Amino acid sequence: MPDGTDAHTPPTEVSRAAGGTVGRLFAATARLWPQRTALIQGERRLSYGALAERVDRLASVMRARGVGRGDRVGLLSRNDMAFIEVELAAAGIGAITASLNWRLSPDELAQCIDLAEPGLLVVQPEYAEILAGAAPRGTPRLVIGDDYEAALAQAPGAPPAVDLEPEDGLVIIFTSGTTGLPKGALISHRAMLARAMIFAAELAAPAADTFVAWTPLFHMGANDFALATLLRGGTVVIVDGYRPRELITAIETHRIHYLPLIPGMIGEFLDALEAAKAQPRGLGMIGAMADLVPRQQLAEITARLRAPYLNTFGSTETGIPPATANFLAIGEVPRSLAKRQNGFCEVRLVDADDNEVPDGQPGELAMRGPSLFSGYWRNDRANRESFRNGWFHMGDVFRRLPDGGLEFVDRVKYLIKSGGENIYPAEIEQHILADPRIAEAVVVRKPDPRWGEIPVVFAARNDDDLTAEAVIETCRGRLAGYKLPKEVHFIDLDAFPRSTTGKIQRHELEARWHED
Repeated sequence: MPDGTDAHTPPTEVSRAAGGTVGRLFAATARLWPQRTALIQGERRLSYGALAERVDRLASVMRARGVGRGDRVGLLSRNDMAFIEVELAAAGIGAITASLNWRLSPDELAQCIDLAEPGLLVVQPEYAEILAGAAPRGTPRLVIGDDYEAALAQAPGAPPAVDLEPEDGLVIIFTSGTTGLPKGALISHRAMLARAMIFAAELAAPAADTFVAWTPLFHMGANDFALATLLRGGTVVIVDGYRPRELITAIETHRIHYLPLIPGMIGEFLDALEAAKAQPRGLGMIGAMADLVPRQQLAEITARLRAPYLNTFGSTETGIPPATANFLAIGEVPRSLAKRQNGFCEVRLVDADDNEVPDGQPGELAMRGPSLFSGYWRNDRANRESFRNGWFHMGDVFRRLPDGGLEFVDRVKYLIKSGGENIYPAEIEQHILADPRIAEAVVVRKPDPRWGEIPVVFAARNDDDLTAEAVIETCRGRLAGYKLPKEVHFIDLDAFPRSTTGKIQRHELEARWHED
């Protein structure tokens, strides 16, 4: 080391040189491959060179409107090229994109905006009215379309250089919690770069990959993979939501390493694939959240697309880790949905006192690693609850198997306390969903005067002759008697309330007891 330098404290110039940021690394990629296609949306294409120029101009617009390092840019947009441009432009000047969910009610949107306090709001025209009622008056706005294009045309192409650190915030993503107010997960440049590297290393993503961003870009599922692709010279095909014809065109046109599929749309997508006689050009892997998909559908969709199903367990807060490292085989009904721990992270299963539990016993998963977010924005209480003893506690209960696999048990908050016994809904659901007569099923708690709470099933049938007694029988002998569901309610498949990521909203089903 140079004279006078403490080996444990890197000098400023060393740490500056060692720290990458999303904005700088995207610019470097654009210089390497200016003619490559970066974005495709419908008939429109943008090369890396053209995208980089637009990003620089937009960064100049932001600076001219008072946005600086650490300031927030509120973004209310459907999946669109402009979404990517805003996030990259903010990244270049050290601003944080507050990624707003256009599906929220005006009151919910106002809560997110109040939390983030953006200095600039970028909005698509169709949401300008709802934004007017949700955001404070006087907050500068930039409307995507003519207003946006005129601002870019008049802006200089080279914004002033800003000295950033990897720990600077990149994006706030509002988590779709099942209860309470949304929480804003702050993801740093460091975390996003780690996620991109883990995607490449753990899931063997090619450098010149094509990724189809069809799930909402305001969530990590599309956002993480889109940025990971652009940082390595690949192409992002933008589709505005679940549009079967556009998705089929994409998989028939491009070789795609990873195509996200989410619960609730797979059955319909199978029908669309069959109707179109689709012939995928080549898929490396598909899917997400296998635990929430009927097992027969897992076999059908993998066989139809000739690709294994990615057995995911990650989150907004953690990225792909901690347990997205194995696949479900093509064309097989899986017997187990146990996960595999990723590299580049550490995992513990702990009890309520933070003691590690023995193998085979349920414990909350705690994780640490470079892909981890930087805490919940302006929410000290949530941070104290989630970060303990140097670990992030995910609120998910797992059981470690003899072969090292991680078997999902349930969310801590879904625990049903019945007669003093603990019942995790997922233990019941896995047996019910294994029956091909079931299209969907979820177990929720119901107040009970004798037992305190009881497990109750909401299910959608593939077979109209299926009875409630038959559903309960799928669990008998496989579960302790006290875990057997006490009621079964049949509803239509589209009657399951879902979040924007396809997760069933259990609290809405549980609320029915209070409505009766």
